[in-house]
Amino acid sequence: MQSTDYAKALEQASALPALYYFGDDMLAMEQRAVFARSWQLVAHHSQLAEPGDHVVEKIADVPVIVIRGQDNVLRAFPNVCRHRAGPLALCNGKGARALHCKYHGWTYTLEGQLRSAPEMQDAKEFEVGDIRLPPLRVHEWQGLVFVALDERVPPFEQVYAGIVERIAPIDLASMRYLRRDSYDINCNWKVYIDNFLEGYHLPHVHPGLSKVLDYRAYDTELFPWYSLQSSPLRDGGEFYGEGEAFYYHVYPNVMLNIMPGRLQTNRILPLGPDRCRVEFDYYYAQDEKAMSRIAADQAFSDEVQIEDVTICEAVQQGLASGFYEAGRLCPKRESGVWHFQNLLRAAYADDAQAIG
Repeated sequence: MQSTDYAKALEQASALPALYYFGDDMLAMEQRAVFARSWQLVAHHSQLAEPGDHVVEKIADVPVIVIRGQDNVLRAFPNVCRHRAGPLALCNGKGARALHCKYHGWTYTLEGQLRSAPEMQDAKEFEVGDIRLPPLRVHEWQGLVFVALDERVPPFEQVYAGIVERIAPIDLASMRYLRRDSYDINCNWKVYIDNFLEGYHLPHVHPGLSKVLDYRAYDTELFPWYSLQSSPLRDGGEFYGEGEAFYYHVYPNVMLNIMPGRLQTNRILPLGPDRCRVEFDYYYAQDEKAMSRIAADQAFSDEVQIEDVTICEAVQQGLASGFYEAGRLCPKRESGVWHFQNLLRAAYADDAQAIG
C-alpha cells in the first residue's frame, strides 16, 4: 500500500470491536491463527551456549524444546515423545547428553534421533532408527532465539528486515542479560499491545516518561511485519543517555525497547481471554555509562509499567461494559494500532477461509 493510500485508510480507521477481546473461542482461534503462525521469541542465546543446553516453552499451547546439539547447531522440536506424548524435558537445563522421555524412558539424541526404547524388542516392524522428533524452524538473531511452528510463517529475515541497520551502531548481541520481571495483568493480550502501539496516551498516563521523550517529535513508521515508534531523548543524557529511543513491535507479541546501552524485550502471552502475562527481560551494554544507570532505569521502568497496567485493566473493564462501540482512531497518533489490528484482521480472515 502506498503512503497516500495509508493516509486515506487511516482517515477512515476504526478500532477493533469489543467482541474481539473476549471469549474462549476467540482465544483458541488466535492461538491457531496468530501465535502458531508467527515467529515466537523463546530464549536468549546465553541460555543455549553449550551442547545439551535447552529451554522449554509453549507456543500456541504446543510444548516446545530448543536445544543445542553436539554439532553446536541449535534445533527446536515439539517437547512430545513419539511413543505416548510424554515430555522430553520438564524445565530448562544445561549440558544434557541426551533427551530422555520422562514417561517411559525413550531416549533421543540431541539431534532428535531415537536412540533407545526400553523393552520394545517384541514390537513387530519397530525400528529405532526410523523414529525422529519432527523439527521446528528456529532462528537466532542479535542474541535472541525464535521458533515458528508453521511452515507458512514468512522467513525470519523478511519479518525482521531492516531493524539492525536502523538502530546501528547499537549492537544488541553484545548486551548482557540482567533480569526478568513478569506481570500478570487482568486484560486481554491485545489491550496491552494496543496501548504500547501509540504515544497518544503519554501526556495523560506517563508524566515521567513524557519528560524524557519529545512528544512533539514522536513518530511512528510502519513496515510489513512491524512498526517502529521513535523519539529523540531530551533529558540531556542524564537518565537514558544521548541519542534516540526506538520502540519496536513485531507482530504479533514481541516488543523491543532500545535505547543507548540498553535493550528491553517484552513478550505478551495470553493466560486467558481477559488475562495476559507480560515478561520483561533487561539487557545492558557492558560499559560504565550503561551500568551506572541500571538501578535508576529499572525503577523508572517499574513506574511506567505500573501506569500501563492500571490503564489497561481499566480499558478491559470498559470493553466489558456493553457500552463500547468501535471508536475512531487518531490518524496522527494511532497508526501503529491500526497496522497491528489490520494484521490481526488478515489472520482472522485466513483462518475463517481455511476452516470454511
